[in-house]
Amino acid sequence: MKTSELTGAALDWAVAKCMTGGEIFQSGRVAHAVVLHVVGGTTAPYFVKDSGVVRYAFEPSTNWEQGGPIIEREEMEICPIGNGEWRGQFIRHGELHRQYGDTPLVAAMRCYVSSNLGDLVNLPKELK
Repeated sequence: MKTSELTGAALDWAVAKCMTGGEIFQSGRVAHAVVLHVVGGTTAPYFVKDSGVVRYAFEPSTNWEQGGPIIEREEMEICPIGNGEWRGQFIRHGELHRQYGDTPLVAAMRCYVSSNLGDLVNLPKELK
């Protein structure tokens, strides 16, 4: 899927993939792992404890407490560009990365994903 089209759980999963060095752990035995978990018939990324107990949903594209630290760490710029659209951008290794979205967090998280994974992301079948 195009990074510029990622939303919801698919975008959150891609952010988690970037944060775990390119690997989404599928075992709850790893401390602070992010796994796909089904709640109410919806598949979404969740943090789990090392015991495999689900801690909380991982939703950086809608939760400022989770997305905000990524924006701050990467020193991203976020600005409105009109018509309800936002632009997220930052420079990494001398290269400008820029993405757009209908909210500041979506634009920023797309930017973060594109800088790490590129313009296309292979999603797990549960998120397609």
